[in-house]
Amino acid sequence: MRNHSAVREFVLLGLSTNPYVWPILFAVFLLVYLLTLVGNSLMLLVIAADSHLHTPMYFFLRQLSFLDLCHSSVTAPKMLENLLSEDKTILVESCLVQAFFVFATGGTEACLLAAMAYDRYIAISSPLLYSQVMSNQLCVGLVWISWGLAFVDALLNILLAVGLDFCEDQTIPHFSCELSSLFPLSCSDTSTNFILLLCSSVMHFFGTLVMIVCSYARIVSTVLRVNSTTGRSKAFSTCVSHLTTVILFYGSGFISYLLPSSGSPVEMVFSLQYSLITPMLNPLIYSLKNKEVKAAVRRTIRKHL
Repeated sequence: MRNHSAVREFVLLGLSTNPYVWPILFAVFLLVYLLTLVGNSLMLLVIAADSHLHTPMYFFLRQLSFLDLCHSSVTAPKMLENLLSEDKTILVESCLVQAFFVFATGGTEACLLAAMAYDRYIAISSPLLYSQVMSNQLCVGLVWISWGLAFVDALLNILLAVGLDFCEDQTIPHFSCELSSLFPLSCSDTSTNFILLLCSSVMHFFGTLVMIVCSYARIVSTVLRVNSTTGRSKAFSTCVSHLTTVILFYGSGFISYLLPSSGSPVEMVFSLQYSLITPMLNPLIYSLKNKEVKAAVRRTIRKHL
């Protein structure tokens, strides 16, 4: 029999091996997850309910909130379950499914952030043509392309990983299943898997990052030609929220996903930021300094009181 037929489950070591810390970690990350659900759900509700926010920028922001709900829900429930249980096992099939959705939702978000950067470039460089260029058809098309590319990319990597044989060592030094965590557990030659993952990451994540950098280079070039200091400040202010999200997402995502899985505290911190903290912060980033969102929240509250 093949080796992986005997290995039916893995053990997720989680955030800590100290059982006395588990209740504290459970309370903290339950709060983080609930704030993520509430914050992004409210963002979805406010954008849908207020007609003033029915613009391309907020269309993409609505998609981002939905993605953050999906991305955090892929890992958080299992992590919280393991913090309450001494049995920290996960079926091999369930682990591969989780790895697929982690990759797919993360990849979709990378593409969506690139589309949002292009939206900001058009809004600043061609404000009079903005509504014509960023038509509803183009916005919907960009979202579908984002989902499609990410899911095809994830599917190719997972289908190749399904054929791996796994050895006796079933321990994953992580709180969730990711492809880079599964490769060290395999008895098979994973060089092809690693090359495919590396190529996917370079083309998908670095490719979208290059598009974002190019969009912001053009934005800076456009803004610097504006004579008014107030105009330059106003133009840059519309990009601050998106740029903050890009830095949080790509900074933690690259480090947590591309470095070898070792279970070190530093790796755990970046993985948590990528999987849970950034989805929780995004609604705050886009609402605290956004007058339109604040006004929409007030109008929505008054409407329902």
